[in-house]
Amino acid sequence: MPDSIRKITITALLFVMVVFRAASPNMDAFVIFDKPPVEAYEKLMFAVGFVETMNDTLAFNPREEATGIFQIRPIRLEDYNRRTGNNYKMKDLFNYKVSMKIFIYYADQIGPYDLEQIAKRWNGSGHMTTYYWDRIRQFI
Repeated sequence: MPDSIRKITITALLFVMVVFRAASPNMDAFVIFDKPPVEAYEKLMFAVGFVETMNDTLAFNPREEATGIFQIRPIRLEDYNRRTGNNYKMKDLFNYKVSMKIFIYYADQIGPYDLEQIAKRWNGSGHMTTYYWDRIRQFI
């Protein structure tokens, strides 16, 4: 490497080091601010839980055998277990974290940007889903 190129390289390197040091605070450590995770479905889960059970994690509908805060029916639990390889039982749905995990699994099939479709599909099918969405929308 010619002498002139070496001098230019060293000068440029020293300049970058000085500028970098002058721009940084007088600290020997980096500070990382912890941001809470984005909860894409948080408001929707609150609304669904409120409409279904007034957010009662111990709710049970004997007519439909719907269980937990989101009123998960046996057929949905069977589908979830089959798709994911889990082996949850109906009694596990009284645990909010288990019910939430199942709700989010199905919500993720649609994605976080179409809350109306998530709510309607959670409720079922047919014309009553529009009424259900109207109720959910009041709490979002």
